[in-house]
Amino acid sequence: MKPVIRASAPVRLDFAGGWTDVPPFSAREGGVVVAGAIGLSAHAEVHCGGTGLRLVAEDLDAALDLPDETALSPSGPLALLQAGLRLLPVGPCALTTRSDAPPGSGLGSSGALDVALVAALACARGESPSVDEIARLACRLEGIEAAIPGGRQDQYAAAFGGFLRLGFRDPEATVEPLALDPALLAELERRTVLVYTGASRFSGNTITRVMQAYERGDARVTAALHGLREIAERMADALHRGDLAAIGSLLDANWAHQQTLDAGMCTPPMRQLTEAMRAAGALGGKAAGSGAGGSMFFLGSDDPEPARAAARALGMRILPVRWAAAGVRGC
Repeated sequence: MKPVIRASAPVRLDFAGGWTDVPPFSAREGGVVVAGAIGLSAHAEVHCGGTGLRLVAEDLDAALDLPDETALSPSGPLALLQAGLRLLPVGPCALTTRSDAPPGSGLGSSGALDVALVAALACARGESPSVDEIARLACRLEGIEAAIPGGRQDQYAAAFGGFLRLGFRDPEATVEPLALDPALLAELERRTVLVYTGASRFSGNTITRVMQAYERGDARVTAALHGLREIAERMADALHRGDLAAIGSLLDANWAHQQTLDAGMCTPPMRQLTEAMRAAGALGGKAAGSGAGGSMFFLGSDDPEPARAAARALGMRILPVRWAAAGVRGC
C-alpha cells in the first residue's frame, strides 16, 4: 500500500494593506500587505492508487467521484481540489481536504488550502518545490486554474508563515520576514481578539465590484487603495517599534479605507460588533480579509476580557490566536 501524503498550511491575519495585492492595482501601481500567520491550518491528504479520483472536502461536507483527470472541471465547492489535480495530476487517487477555520471566515483559508494542495500533490509526484515555488503555484491554482478572483497575500502568508511584509508588483512578489520582539508577539497574541461573526461570505463578488470601480477611475476607490498601501508601510514600522497604540489606530484606519471601497463591506452585525468592542476598550480592529462578513479581529486593552465578553454577548464565536512561525508543512 502506498503511503498517505499529508500537507498543511496556516491561515493569516492581514494587519494592513489587503486589497492592494489584487490586480489590476497590484500590476499597475504595486501593493504592500503586512500579515501574520496563525495556528489555524488548511490540510490536504493524498492517497495514491485505486481506480479513478475520489475528492472530499470534509469541512464543506462535499464529495465527488470522477473516472480520471479528463473529467476535471473546476467549479462548485470542490473547485480548488479539481484545479489542483488538473495543475499537478497524480493519477488515480483519493484527495481529502479540511480546514480548521470556518468557511468564508476571511482568514485566507482558500489560499492556505491552495498551498497545502500544491505541497501534497507535488510530493505525490516526487517533486520538491521551494517555498517560493509552492506560493507561486498556489496563486496559479486559484487565480488561473480555478478562475477565482483575488490577490496573492494569502498564498504567500500560508507558504512562508510568520509575520511578513509582502510586496506585489505583478507578476513579481517580494517576501520580507518581520523579526519582531518576542515580548511584542506574546502581548499581541494575548490581546488579539478574533471573532467569527457567523456569516460566511464569498469575496469574489466584492473584489470584482471594487476593481471594476478602480478601472473606471473612481477617485474614492483609488484614493482608498493608495491609503491602504501607505497604512501597510506604517504598520510594518509600528510592529517593529512595538507601538501597540499605533497598531490599534492603524487597524482602525485600514478598516475605514476598506469600507470606502464598497458600500457592503461592513454588515450590520460587523457594525454592532465594532461598536461593542470599542465600548469594551479595544484599541482598534478591522475585518479579516476583504470584509462583507466572515471574521473581524481587534487589539484589546491591557485586559482583553471585556472585549471577549462583548463578542460572546452578541452570540459570536471567538477563534484562537496563536502565531504560526512556520508556513507550509508536509512531505
